[in-house]
Amino acid sequence: VQLQASGGGSVQAGGSLKLACVASASVRSIDVMGWYRQAPGKQRELVATISRRIGTNYADSVKGRFTISSDNDDAIYLQMNSLKSEDTGVYYCNAKRNRLNYWGQGTQVTVSS
Repeated sequence: VQLQASGGGSVQAGGSLKLACVASASVRSIDVMGWYRQAPGKQRELVATISRRIGTNYADSVKGRFTISSDNDDAIYLQMNSLKSEDTGVYYCNAKRNRLNYWGQGTQVTVSS
């Protein structure tokens, strides 16, 4: 599965961004899709996931501010509102299918305070 992420950019604190991830396969054939992020000097961490079987799941730090969704075709999205400086990092799209992990190339999100 190939993943192409887009939508990153620079925004002031309190602003919004929407990320998109397009997969080379139907999202209906993928077990779980999601977004992870990595801040400078930190480990990659889960942001949100979506699956037909489980639904959506969010990191505590983004609950109520971020929304993950799918078009049920080949893309997922991450709507990010009320952005904070600590949301800064490279955001990666992830897909899990048949116990294999696939990663997109990452898109930079920078939030200035």
